[in-house]
Amino acid sequence: MTAAGDPSTGPALETRDLTKVYGTGDTAVRALDGVSLAIGRGESVAIMGPSGSGKSTLLHLLGALDTPSSGEITLGGERYDGLREAYLTRLRRDRIGFVFQFFNLLPSLSAEENVLLPALIAGRRDEEIRERARALLQRVGLGERAHHLPGELSGGEQQRVSIARALLTEPEIVLADEPTGNLDTRSTDGVLELLKELNAEEGQTLVIVSHDPAAAATAARIVFLRDGRVAGEVPGGSTDRVIRALAER
Repeated sequence: MTAAGDPSTGPALETRDLTKVYGTGDTAVRALDGVSLAIGRGESVAIMGPSGSGKSTLLHLLGALDTPSSGEITLGGERYDGLREAYLTRLRRDRIGFVFQFFNLLPSLSAEENVLLPALIAGRRDEEIRERARALLQRVGLGERAHHLPGELSGGEQQRVSIARALLTEPEIVLADEPTGNLDTRSTDGVLELLKELNAEEGQTLVIVSHDPAAAATAARIVFLRDGRVAGEVPGGSTDRVIRALAER
């Protein structure tokens, strides 16, 4: 299935009237209720909202970790809502990068081996992909710690490994789920600065889901959800602006 239009010029990621309902009958919960959203190529967007607003559900649908009840999702002009799990597995592996709050690193693998995981799962063990993993660790400031285990790294360093892993397959979009939620202030600042650099200097399309106004403010645009619907948006760049916007919703 392919959406209409030229994929090379359209949005990187787009949803149309996206809904997600859990349960049936009187106990049904409408987690998303007609969300339409377009994210441009090279854009950074933050998604915010109170608990129960639907932001985590939206992230799971964007990342092909769950399927919508209705509506459409396209990545690079190609629809993937409702497709078979085998296709979605390849989509997640090759075209979407994930950064998680709790890093999701394997404790028995070195930093470099953790970065290589998507390639290893795909059966790639060539020198080219290994060189890319090492280059990414250099890019995130961990070139000298490539052979350290996660337990030998700080929280901020582990999250940098996670970011390098997310970039290994040169994904069309990176989804970051509360990327600073498990970090101290100093590590948070470093990770946010890195994400901003990747977007500004390398054009990496980025979606951040966060409850932290400072994290959201690093994005160019902030979309607010409430009760499963888009409740407005504001430009990023200012933590104070985000706090005021949150107070108004």
